[in-house]
Formats: sequence, structure tokens, C-alpha cells
Amino acid sequence: MGNQVDKLSHLSYAEVPTVDPNGLDTEEGSRIGVSYIFSNDDDEMTDGTADGADKEQNREEMLYDRRDDVECAVYHHDQCVYEKSTESADLEVYTPENLLNKCNAGDLVEFLAAGQYPHWAVYVGDFQVVHLHRSEVKNSFLTDASQGRRCRIVNELYRFKPFGSDVVVQNAMEQVGLKDRELSWRNSECFAAWCRFGKREFKMGGEIRIGKQPYRLNIHLSDKRSHVLEFQSLEDVIAEKRRNDHLGRTAVLRELASHFDSFAEIQGEPSAE
Repeated sequence: MGNQVDKLSHLSYAEVPTVDPNGLDTEEGSRIGVSYIFSNDDDEMTDGTADGADKEQNREEMLYDRRDDVECAVYHHDQCVYEKSTESADLEVYTPENLLNKCNAGDLVEFLAAGQYPHWAVYVGDFQVVHLHRSEVKNSFLTDASQGRRCRIVNELYRFKPFGSDVVVQNAMEQVGLKDRELSWRNSECFAAWCRFGKREFKMGGEIRIGKQPYRLNIHLSDKRSHVLEFQSLEDVIAEKRRNDHLGRTAVLRELASHFDSFAEIQGEPSAE
């Protein structure tokens, strides 16, 4: 059948083969060497629920199950720059009202609901957050920004050194009102993380995507196995990580199982004469 390329089924971007699509990491399990070409991923265009009766009908569907968290780690070369693991972070979720009792100015807050992209915001005090929502940076009350979703503080997921709380709040407040082409961030997570850590890698085009793939996304499948994807920029890693969060652990494992079955079938076919 000739040169066939294994493919994962992705929602919002295309993929192209790299030098070694059949690469294998003996320590970390199977690795698929692919790079990604993303469309602009504005998660806020799809997160929300319908108004009126439909909103009440969907409330049960919005409930978040911690067991469906996709545990993963991001490495830049050999340095871990992000990790979400039940062993290394407090992933407990709260109602927005309960979270207000735990928040301090400068905290990063993540809003969660089943089947939705996670929504990130910066808590700036006085019960308010600044967040990138529907292609605009807005200042909202935390309870309004939650849209009924559960939430948690996620200061420790990224391993970069943070600014002081006053600088984080200032960074967020100075961007309020920016919209559309004025924006420098692909999604709410990139915006909130930039406010706290100030790294250009969170901005659109913050890194040049030429050849090398210095980032690895390790998706934890079990205690001893992980699935590894390689990327040219942190921005691209975040987009894939968020896609997995949107799907949930069960769906991601099902997708990977389907992919490996298809890949095994391709490998078993004889080459064309």
C-alpha cells in the first residue's frame, strides 16, 4: 500500500508527518512523531450553554468528574514546565461561591465542565476576575465568569517562576478591553498564564516554528505507560492539551486505542510492488 501515514482524529487542526512517524521511546512507551498546524483556537466560542430552558436541561451535563481529568506533563527539552497529576497537584474543585473564600489576588482560576474546554481567569480581588472571553479581555465577577461551572485554583500547574501578585493583577487589568486583532493570546489559558508568568511563549507567534520540536507532551495512560507527542512551540502544546481536556480521559484513551489498532493494521499490510 506504499507510504501511509498514521493519523489521529483531531477536531480543529491538520497534522503532517515528521522525519520518523514510527518513533519509539523505550522508557516512556509509544511515541508518534507529528507536528501540528492549528487554526486559531478560541475556546470561548464553543464553551457556554444555551439560554432559558436549554440551560437548565444542560446543567447536569455540565457537572465535572475529577476522574475524567487527563493527567499529563509538558517538557521543554528535559525540563518539566507543566504537570497535572493527582500525586503532584491539588485538583479538588469547588463551587464558585466556595472558591471565593480561597482566592487571593493574582491566583489563576480554572473553570471546568464536562465536554467543554477549560476556561482560565486571573483573580484580581473584590470577587472579580479578568479573562479572555469570546475574543475580548473582560473584567467580570467570578460567579458570572463561571457560568455555573466548577472551579479550582491552578497556580502550581506551570513550573515557571511567577510574578508577585500585584504585578499579576496589573498585567491582567492593563489588557481589559482588548479584542479581536488586538489580542496576543490564542485562548483563555495562554492569557491567564502570561499574566502570571510573563513569558512570551504564551503569546501567539512567541516562538519560531522551524524544524526542531523541543516540546514533549506526555499523556499518562497508566503508572508505567505514557503517550508522547512532540511540538515546536508551547502554544501548540497548550492547544493539544486543551483539546484533550475538552474530550476527557475516557475519550482520549478510546481515541488512542483506535489509533494504535489502525496503525497496527497499516504496519501489517504488504508494501506496493
